[in-house]
Amino acid sequence: MACFAVSAVAAIGVGIAKHIVKHQEKKATEPTEYKFGSEVKWSKKLAYLEYTLWGGSFILAGEHLLHGEVSPYPPFLTAAGEGKEAVKEMLIEMGTVGVTMLLALLLAWGVGVLLVDYLNFKKHKRSVEAKKVL
Repeated sequence: MACFAVSAVAAIGVGIAKHIVKHQEKKATEPTEYKFGSEVKWSKKLAYLEYTLWGGSFILAGEHLLHGEVSPYPPFLTAAGEGKEAVKEMLIEMGTVGVTMLLALLLAWGVGVLLVDYLNFKKHKRSVEAKKVL
């Protein structure tokens, strides 16, 4: 029903955080030494997370459209029913499916960021060692 709203709200929050971080990065000076994870800026990492969350939200919304749970006229969430039961059903689905999807997306993004940072760090380390040999 409304589980796609969890990822959408998280994407909006990450988008706001991305703009704040980007503004802070413009003020900051370049680091003098290379540190793990410093090659890709955090604003870019947050942009990847934002795109991932929007993608997850659209996938869940598409799944609801395919199953006929969303309509273009009120009530938009047709499987919700009416009254207090509808709100209860929506909150339960948002708390189970929506949060599970959000956690899966965060985990996939985190693993991807760590993997990219690790590979960049190893690449930098090899190039520094190669310069020492020369």
